[in-house]
Amino acid sequence: MIVKMKFVNISGPRDDIDRVTDLYLSRYEIQLESALSELKTVDNLRPFVELNPYRDALNKAIQFAGFLQNADEVKPDESMGLNDMFDIVRRSNISYMDMQDQKEKLKRSIEDLRKRQQIIAPFRPLECELNEVLQYKYIAYRFGRIAVEYYHKMEKYLMDDLGAIFVEGERDESYVYGAYFVSPGEAQKADAVFRSLHFEKIDLPPDFQGTPADEYRKLVREIYNMGQKIEELDNKAGEMLAKRAPQLIAARNRLEELANNFDVRKMAARMEDKKEDYYILCGWMAEDDIEMFLDEIKDDEKIFVVVEDDHDTYFGEPPTKLENPKIFKPFEMFVQMYGLPSHNEMDPTVFVGLTYSFIFGVMFGDVGQGLLLLIGGGLIYHFKKAPLAGIIATAGIFSAIFGFMFGSIFGFEDVIPPLWLRPIDHMTTLPFIGKLNTVFIVAVAFGMGVILVAMILHIINAVRSHDLENIWFDSNGAAGFVFYLSVVVTVVLFMTGHKTPGGIILAVMFGIPLLLILFKEPITRKIQKRADTMEASAGMFLVQGFFELFETLLSYFSNTLSFVRIGAFAVSHAAIMEVVLLLSGAESGSPNWVVIVLGNLFVCGFEGLIVGIQVLRLEYYEMFSRFYKGSGRAFDPYTKKSKNTKKK
Repeated sequence: MIVKMKFVNISGPRDDIDRVTDLYLSRYEIQLESALSELKTVDNLRPFVELNPYRDALNKAIQFAGFLQNADEVKPDESMGLNDMFDIVRRSNISYMDMQDQKEKLKRSIEDLRKRQQIIAPFRPLECELNEVLQYKYIAYRFGRIAVEYYHKMEKYLMDDLGAIFVEGERDESYVYGAYFVSPGEAQKADAVFRSLHFEKIDLPPDFQGTPADEYRKLVREIYNMGQKIEELDNKAGEMLAKRAPQLIAARNRLEELANNFDVRKMAARMEDKKEDYYILCGWMAEDDIEMFLDEIKDDEKIFVVVEDDHDTYFGEPPTKLENPKIFKPFEMFVQMYGLPSHNEMDPTVFVGLTYSFIFGVMFGDVGQGLLLLIGGGLIYHFKKAPLAGIIATAGIFSAIFGFMFGSIFGFEDVIPPLWLRPIDHMTTLPFIGKLNTVFIVAVAFGMGVILVAMILHIINAVRSHDLENIWFDSNGAAGFVFYLSVVVTVVLFMTGHKTPGGIILAVMFGIPLLLILFKEPITRKIQKRADTMEASAGMFLVQGFFELFETLLSYFSNTLSFVRIGAFAVSHAAIMEVVLLLSGAESGSPNWVVIVLGNLFVCGFEGLIVGIQVLRLEYYEMFSRFYKGSGRAFDPYTKKSKNTKKK
């Protein structure tokens, strides 16, 4: 059902808004609307322009709580005052940022060490003491790299003519790393030759002491040690936050409440009257909540509340909040997927819950598989609160019921006798048709009944909306209901061998409703005494009306036949299980139980998914399309918590 909503205006002294929000409004669900937009007729309204003083501290508290392990299991420290909460967040932030600064310095040092590591790494094969080489006075040296192709040319043609020695380090696909040594007198010539070979000089830091390999290992140790220090700082920060966990969680929870309460100003308006400054809040509350709220504030002289009952005093339609029995609660998901009902529509949740579960049970009738769906879906819904799991569990109940009706348990049809019939082989003889599977006939008859119920719901919704045309003359209104009911009665009488009404009676039963549907617009205009005229000419109106009427008749026929799928899936389910039993060798008397178990699991998952989708299609296209618009907007309270307990 749809919870009845009322529009409220709340006002009081401007400096009292925080107290009212924290003491009262945070304990009830209220969807706030912009007071500046809603109260356009009120003069001297201004917005609140204030920065939220809790937001920065809250963001830090949320950040620190996120670093905690099992933060949801921490019991908050309820003894803290607001100043204590700000203080614990401030001190934690100082300690944490100090550790972060140390970490950043260590990270920069690691980056520097890695750069040095990259420089020395290619020269590790060189067996020389760098502190000696870098101090040479009588030998010129150059560390660097040369492309592989130029290195081969240098070896073949130039080394014998140069008074230089090239000591090779590491090499990769593109370069050979190393150093060449030459006397100072030959240095200029050697440098010119190596430059012509595109030798790239690499300068080594002057503080390198040992061999390149020793320096590389030294850098590895230093990087590792700094990484350990970073890890120690992380552990230290974690320990610091863990010690303060109860205080931080309490600060986060309370600051979140205060920050959200302060943000109420975004929806509020200010009004100055004779040097007095007032706030104004407006929004939607459930009728029951309003009664408790009014009772709670009756002795509070600083708050003034007006409950608006007249739709003309507020703008927009009331939001929709659904409230259904627990067993139907999961089916609200299907309603929300299609669209929430508006305030003057019926809530179809119970209708969906009953029809969906019933149809699913017929299409997937098996005692064992139904119980599996019930147990599996029930457990998931109990622990995870997933609406789809609750739907599966409810559908599983009806699957088990129809499993008894069909005498099927895990595909075996010789264990329990059917309380009704076997879908795969029970036939019925019909006039002009001959033998037809009974479940097909029952499925179409059921579909006719559901369509008639959907038309009744359409009429009820139209009455709620005071829509004369949809009440009487729509294809799903009274005219459509009479026509379709006449067709159903005539078909049932004929198929059961009873006498059908005479031709004149049939003409009246079929003709008058169709004429009302065809001329619904001009008839409605005449009854309502509207002065507007038809946009199209009479001829165009008749042509358009004829094709619309033909489409309506076609939709009656196609929607009715669409319910055949209920019987088709009931038969196909039994056939698929026969295949599973055949593959398992059940006919021989010694079935392969592994095949039976896997086959049942496959059918539960794969066919259950297909059946679920097909039932949902019937709900949306054959039922919802006849009576339901789903044009409502969701009720969105500024706080999701509802603590409707009177303050003591």
